[in-house]
Amino acid sequence: MGDISKDINTSFDSQKLKAYINIKYTANWINTQEVEYFKPYGLSPQQYNILRILRGAVEKTKVQIVKDRMVERAPNVTRLMDKLIEKHLIERSRCKDDRRVVYVNITEEGLLLLSEIDKTIPGLDLLGNLSEEESKILSDLLDKVR
Repeated sequence: MGDISKDINTSFDSQKLKAYINIKYTANWINTQEVEYFKPYGLSPQQYNILRILRGAVEKTKVQIVKDRMVERAPNVTRLMDKLIEKHLIERSRCKDDRRVVYVNITEEGLLLLSEIDKTIPGLDLLGNLSEEESKILSDLLDKVR
């Protein structure tokens, strides 16, 4: 990847417009890299995110809490979880006192898959061209945008 103007063969009337298009273009590029990276593991980036949240939670967690903690909000979280259940990576259970409340937790198989991914995740260094200082500046600027 190089200059956004060259990558998409266009010029921009303002630096703000260029930055905006660059953010969207780069976000799409990152998403594409993630999709390809997780494909051999049979996961989507969103499913990986669900597994990481559940590993960090240690015990069964309400589905709504998982939804709230997701980096990339997805309207189809239930369907994503259904697929993880089919793969025996997570388990679902209902609250005994309130059947409307649904809990999920990661299985041993899910933990094993995450530990396997943990060994190779450094290979998905999408910010490898940035120093630690540049990464902090970028993060601070993105926080400022939001």
